[in-house]
Amino acid sequence: MSDPLIGLLVIALLFVLFSLGLEIGFAMALTGFIGFAVVVNLDAALNLVAKDVFSVFSSYGFTVIPLFVLMGQLGASGGVARNLYDAAYRFLGHIPGGLAIGTVGAATAFKAICGSSPATAATFATIAIPEMDRYGYDKRLSCGTVATVGTLGILMPPSVVLIIYGILTETSIGKLFLAGILPGLLIALSFALTLWLWTRRNPALGPRGQRSTWPQRLASLPPVLLVLGIFMLVVGGLMLGFFSPSEAGSVGSLAVLLLTLAKREMTLKGFIKSVQDTLRIACMVLTLIAGATILGHFFLVTRMPYFVAQWLGQLGAPNLVVMLIIIAVYLIGGSFIEDLAFLILATPIFLPLVLKLGYDPIWFGVIISVVTMIGIILPPVAINAFVVAGVTGTPLSTIYKGIYPFLIGMCLCLGILLLFPQISLWLPRAFMH
Repeated sequence: MSDPLIGLLVIALLFVLFSLGLEIGFAMALTGFIGFAVVVNLDAALNLVAKDVFSVFSSYGFTVIPLFVLMGQLGASGGVARNLYDAAYRFLGHIPGGLAIGTVGAATAFKAICGSSPATAATFATIAIPEMDRYGYDKRLSCGTVATVGTLGILMPPSVVLIIYGILTETSIGKLFLAGILPGLLIALSFALTLWLWTRRNPALGPRGQRSTWPQRLASLPPVLLVLGIFMLVVGGLMLGFFSPSEAGSVGSLAVLLLTLAKREMTLKGFIKSVQDTLRIACMVLTLIAGATILGHFFLVTRMPYFVAQWLGQLGAPNLVVMLIIIAVYLIGGSFIEDLAFLILATPIFLPLVLKLGYDPIWFGVIISVVTMIGIILPPVAINAFVVAGVTGTPLSTIYKGIYPFLIGMCLCLGILLLFPQISLWLPRAFMH
């Protein structure tokens, strides 16, 4: 039996294990172990598993993941998001759909300290949706907005997805953070424009709120400036070389903790919950990476990445068409597997081809992050929709109806970023050499 055929059978086994409900990280590790044992031998496979699991869980470089996750969880538990939402409401609440547009603005600012998409969706589901309910907002608009704006954490620094991509591909995390800023703002602008057009067409979906006075608006700004200050400290320190990624995560977590303690918005219960959620998320991500590492070594011995690249190269299609095929694979794969898990699985396969086509790995990281943003709200595995449904008790069908209008703008933004790579690459090239 040829190695490529064994590779295809292992991939089929992987999807069988997914369908049986086995945890994704363990499924990747198990199939990688079985495939390696068949292609090489059992002793080598046992040695591979032991070595890869130990190397992942003992790696200092991977400490960046729990540190940045902790930074976001502390901000979510410490009332930072509520302060940002209050500021956005003061400036935008009086226009049609203003509360929803304000939610986009607040979530964009919150992304400066929180890189977790589900955490952002859960936080704003508890803060923003009750306020929109009070002003008679349609559930499709309110829940769809909250589920969608949560995806900004996948692209805006300190994005956990960009951190993982940087670790997997040995790409500068600082450059990836800078590369995500302009595309993230572009997509946030598309969210606000979608809401403006939607409520202009049907004002009943998002009635006006109360108009705030200018003294009230100015009084709401200090928390926003403090969050932006933490963002500049973390990203600026990375950019100037003052911090390593792990040190930046440590400094950011401490800064957010001190901010919430100074404002007396962090309780002992909230702190414990932040640490527990961080441990749960970090262990999940590290297990995914360990499983993907084992499976990736199996793919290497079967030369699967080479055969995939060779097949796509033999199509003779333009580079843009090849990229669209790769994006389609990520979207389809993410429909069956959790999107982050599929990114970890597929990126080592496709990155060599992307580099061979002459594309920048930093730009590809941004493109894959946007694709993951789309996948995380695209049925059937729409994690953010499940989070909002769980927090608010809203039917999933209603949330999906509110998500679809935003997908149009996200796809347009993806097309713009594909055609104009300089949007992603300008800041890294301007500030980091």
